[in-house]
Amino acid sequence: MFKPPGDCPVCGEFVPKQAKACPGCGADAKSGWQEDDAHDGLDLPDAEFDYNAFVAEEFGGNPTRKTNLHPVWWITAVVLIVLGMIAFLLGR
Repeated sequence: MFKPPGDCPVCGEFVPKQAKACPGCGADAKSGWQEDDAHDGLDLPDAEFDYNAFVAEEFGGNPTRKTNLHPVWWITAVVLIVLGMIAFLLGR
């Protein structure tokens, strides 16, 4: 069994003398300073994980969305801004 000070048997980080756990990976006396990977049960994605395929499968179709506004809305916005500026300048 590992006892500080020394290099952690899990990650190799130096563990000071009075440390209760490894500052690098968090291994401690409770976990037994295990050398095996403690993250095996987390079901993390592996190196072959394809994010774009995941998005297409979860949300279907094209993951990008159309953001073009109809010209009427642009004209309405410009007119409202101009009217607001005129009202501000006239002090109303």
